[in-house]
Amino acid sequence: MGGKMKTEQNFWLPYFLLVIIQCVISNYFQFSPYSVITLLPAMVVCIPLQVSTSITMVIAFATGLGIDFLSEGVIGLNTAAIVPVALSRKMLIRGFIGGDILARQDSFSIKKNGVLKVMLTMAAAVAIFLIIYIIIDGAGTRPLWFNCARFGISLTIDLCLAALITRVLTPDDRR
Repeated sequence: MGGKMKTEQNFWLPYFLLVIIQCVISNYFQFSPYSVITLLPAMVVCIPLQVSTSITMVIAFATGLGIDFLSEGVIGLNTAAIVPVALSRKMLIRGFIGGDILARQDSFSIKKNGVLKVMLTMAAAVAIFLIIYIIIDGAGTRPLWFNCARFGISLTIDLCLAALITRVLTPDDRR
């Protein structure tokens, strides 16, 4: 019980700080209309596996709504894109890493599961987020080539950020 409590404490403080960092990024670091810089999919995928899907969806909803309210001005945009990531989180982990991690409620980490498997999981989560975000944000007003370029550039940037977020939010199993 003591180890589980310590893991939860070590997760939620960095998670909250990353929410603040996402608000800052959304407000001040939009360099190009071709990029969507987001930490949200990686943050949601890294939520401890002991947390149920329904609770993860509530956490994702609250996180997305908070970021929408405090930054970008389009209420519901991040929220609509992140909740499906929370819904599919365990399915993505089962598909790319394996069902045994969920059965054991083991830790999700690069050290334990391998860089390739974790990054494929992150790539799928980021892709789900970006597809929904870009479709809703464009609302049919932007050409397909623009949306495809925005998706590709954003996926590349956000996948690099996801690798960093995974290192910050997942436990170090070397101890």
